[in-house]
Amino acid sequence: MKKILCLTLLLMSCIAVFAQPANQVEMADTLRSSGKIYVVILTIVIVFTGLALYLFSIDRRLKKIEKEK
Repeated sequence: MKKILCLTLLLMSCIAVFAQPANQVEMADTLRSSGKIYVVILTIVIVFTGLALYLFSIDRRLKKIEKEK
């Protein structure tokens, strides 16, 4: 039952993506033309890297605590 429900939800999400209009985003064109898109991408990469490092450090701490018990 869970597999069927998950499959249905995934298929419905694909349908929603196809329903999006194919218009270009003006903000992205403006950022790309002025060269600021790289700042946005760099900021996103820094944030995701920080989150990943934080989660890995929490995982190591939890493993250490589990080994002690």
